[in-house]
Amino acid sequence: MARWRPLAEDLDPQVKEFTTQLRRQVERSGLSVSALADATGYSRTSWERYLNGRLLPPRHAVVALADVTGAEPGHLTTMWELTERAWSRSEGRRDITMEAAAVAEARAALGEFGPPPQLADEPRPATTGRRRRGPLLVLGAAVVVLGALAVVLLPFPGIGHHTEIAGPSPSSPAPSASPSAPAQHALGVTPDGVKCTGAGCAGKDPEAMGCGGDNATTAAATWVGGSYVEMRYSDVCDAVWARISAAASGDRVSVKTARRTQQSRIGNDAATYTPMLAVTAPGQGKACAVLSGGVKGCTAPGATTSPR
Repeated sequence: MARWRPLAEDLDPQVKEFTTQLRRQVERSGLSVSALADATGYSRTSWERYLNGRLLPPRHAVVALADVTGAEPGHLTTMWELTERAWSRSEGRRDITMEAAAVAEARAALGEFGPPPQLADEPRPATTGRRRRGPLLVLGAAVVVLGALAVVLLPFPGIGHHTEIAGPSPSSPAPSASPSAPAQHALGVTPDGVKCTGAGCAGKDPEAMGCGGDNATTAAATWVGGSYVEMRYSDVCDAVWARISAAASGDRVSVKTARRTQQSRIGNDAATYTPMLAVTAPGQGKACAVLSGGVKGCTAPGATTSPR
């Protein structure tokens, strides 16, 4: 059985929970990290980074881990989606910190060749080529710093006046792109990987039917006790389902429309979701949870409380 390194103290709680869950699945399977690498096609080095919280595994790696360890792939991919958001927030904070440090460093360097002090009217010795090289070197260094500052600021349109750089020139042709899944759906074309729509999705697994992932959004969400409850909606599938995370064994989650209900119960994992219900608009459904301690609650259509 693998001996895990302690996770970093400053690791985002959602990332830490997900990494711990991955470790737990590996432990239950009895696989070593090397055996896991051989079975999934991802290198041992990559899995060491994933399982130590240093790198977010790709979605396909998580599905592969579920396959070889016997875990429920839907639960792990649900946790992965939440973790991806947390990871992106952490990366954004880190980028802003690094950018601010670079700006401060560049400003400090620019201050080194500010206006020279006024000198008294006294004879000045003739300037030699050797003595003139100092200011030129400083000026050269300043140009390098300004170049670095421009590189730092370019990815951040909100800083300075670099917004126009991001867009194409008037003479540039607009890049062509394939229609998105919602656009294909609007044209009456079922996107690749989507296996059902409308009533054909009722009672089925949203992940297995291709309705989850990029084909779904959180239409409403709320906190019920310490658990986060979401109503997921897929426009391409015309379906809704409920999802719960940070939950405990025995907690129940359900999705309801005016006439039908689907529900699931938490087992050994901290997250799960329900089968789907058919809808024509996200406002026709709501997600509810009943915790093992008796606390209960539901989302309201359009009312969302962000994860804290």
